[in-house]
Amino acid sequence: MATNLVEIFGTKVFSDKVMKERLSAETYEALHLTIEEGKPLTIEIANEVASAMKDWALENGATHYTHWFQPMTGITAEKHDSFLDLNRQGEVITKFNGKTLIKGEPDASSFPSGGLRATFEARGYTAWDPSSYAFIKDGSLCIPTAFCSYGGEILDKKTPLLRSMEALNKQSLRILRLFGNTKTTKVNATVGAEQEYFLIDKKVGETRLDIVHTGRTLFGAKPPKGQEMEDHYFGAIKHRVSNFMKDLDDKLWRLGVLSKTKHNEAAPAQHELAPLFTTVNIATDQNQITMELMKSLAGKHNMLCLLHEKPFAAVNGSGKHNNWSLSTDNGINLLEPGETPYENAQFLLFLTAVIKGVDEYQDLLRLSAASAGNDLRLGANEAPPAIISIFLGDELTEILEAVQHNATYKGKKKSTMQIGVSMLPAFPRDTTDRNRTSPLAFTGNKFEFRMLGSSFSIACTNYIINTIVAESLAQFADTLEKADDFHKALTELIAKSYKKHKRIIYNGNSYSQEWVEEAERRGLSNHASTVDAIPCFASEKNVKLLEKHGVLSRSEINSRMEILLEIYSKTINIEALTMLEMAKKQILPSVLAYERKIVEMALNKKLLDENFDRSVETDLINSLSALTKKLYENIHKLESHTSNANKGDDALEKARFYHEYVFSDMTSLREVCDKLEGLVDKNDWPFPTYSDLLYSIK
Repeated sequence: MATNLVEIFGTKVFSDKVMKERLSAETYEALHLTIEEGKPLTIEIANEVASAMKDWALENGATHYTHWFQPMTGITAEKHDSFLDLNRQGEVITKFNGKTLIKGEPDASSFPSGGLRATFEARGYTAWDPSSYAFIKDGSLCIPTAFCSYGGEILDKKTPLLRSMEALNKQSLRILRLFGNTKTTKVNATVGAEQEYFLIDKKVGETRLDIVHTGRTLFGAKPPKGQEMEDHYFGAIKHRVSNFMKDLDDKLWRLGVLSKTKHNEAAPAQHELAPLFTTVNIATDQNQITMELMKSLAGKHNMLCLLHEKPFAAVNGSGKHNNWSLSTDNGINLLEPGETPYENAQFLLFLTAVIKGVDEYQDLLRLSAASAGNDLRLGANEAPPAIISIFLGDELTEILEAVQHNATYKGKKKSTMQIGVSMLPAFPRDTTDRNRTSPLAFTGNKFEFRMLGSSFSIACTNYIINTIVAESLAQFADTLEKADDFHKALTELIAKSYKKHKRIIYNGNSYSQEWVEEAERRGLSNHASTVDAIPCFASEKNVKLLEKHGVLSRSEINSRMEILLEIYSKTINIEALTMLEMAKKQILPSVLAYERKIVEMALNKKLLDENFDRSVETDLINSLSALTKKLYENIHKLESHTSNANKGDDALEKARFYHEYVFSDMTSLREVCDKLEGLVDKNDWPFPTYSDLLYSIK
């Protein structure tokens, strides 16, 4: 029986439609005032919502409820309680009230806090976020919440995002009022997060300790065939993968996730899912749901879903393209140029606000994509470099140049694509090509941030983009609100801002070495590694920005910096220990056994034939012996540095030690082992190779 997409969509979501059906008109309107305008939520309203939510959940098969939140681990957290309770007579009833809906009290002691609280200070609170819809997953009603400590410090990724949305809305409305727009009451950032991932056979993948412990391969020689033929990209989807994708789409649609596009990506075993745009807080929740479902459903299809940024060294890694735009509550995209963008002053002002914000806060945007995994991907001719820049395309760049120089822009007539086959329809050519090498590319009516790693929460990137644009708009509004001649002041403001910040615009090949050199001449920042980028979080300029707009306090910023550094160090530590275990207990014994086999073979041949030429065996034995010696030396070097890495309490110094010494040792150890893999018989190599993994799904 065919699936009716419209009928199944959102059936597991306590959506606006469901609320309208189940709540009284007064409660429904009051709840919307809370969501849209921040009006206080009374306990009476919360009780009615909770009752309706419980009844709906029970009708849809739920037995438990959980406050679903996003701690600083980067994944989601949930503690499940059943709806069962006892009344005064000792009879079993179902219970869920407004107090329970609004507030939960999970133990916060085991979540990262970055020093905001002592380990023994265990109490934490989850607070209902009514702007994100509750949903049913695996028999539990999941209620999206914020998460904070007993002292009120935020411990999650969601709250700064909600705060930044309020700041962006406030400053955007100031600008719109100056243009005479009195109808718009809210401006939201909207996001569509494209998600890349790898699928490999579960049975094959689980035999490798590195995939099990770290989500990526720490060893692996380049396979004979990788992505050189470019035959996997947009190719026919394999049957097992197709079944997984169908299952994933079905589950996502029922959860209200607007899953739209699916296809094979560039590398073997790599794929992508892209949703439609939605409000940034909902998009953040839905991307977390998507990643969680990808991993759980892959297991049901006897596959492993790898969300690491670089699971295989020999082929492209995986990113997450964060498509960001601005929309009003009455359906206007503020980044839509229109047919005549050179006459669209409002669009040009919002565009300039993004350019200014990105240029002034390059370091903040860079650190939002910083992690040990993403360090392996950025700048590797498969992802943008660590240098932040904006691609605008020729037309918009020429328009802004004309504004800066007070010149007339004559405009370009849209041309028509002529393919040369009469039966094929003609269609208009876009005014600019796409630039896949740019970290932040304007793609028609949105900005596509391509630096994010595939495993990232999109919350940090988006609260940073929201905040830096809000700051630009605030400064613009301060100037324009005082102007005697609005239109003259507007033109001068766009021209002045563009001239000052156009160094961030680059329409060329961001992968090239020429751009690295040019960026340095322009004075752009280049934080090549995570350890370089993270300290920027706490610079005075960035602290003032985030505090001014109420997004993060100084202590919350410092705690996040500590957490990011700790995560980096722990990630490298786990990888190093896993490498050592594989090298000592799997690779070294296998290589020695194979070397012994070759020696015995040579000796046996010599016994049978006195004239036997042992040059082949001798060369192989010598090569194996030399590499085995290097392997043994590198193992001891990595062991020594890893054991010394955790000495001291300074998180930054510890992370630097891991980066400069431990990670460097890991690279050297891998190089030796990958060479050995090329010499040892496949049947004697202790775990599946890249060819086995990348082509494990038939």
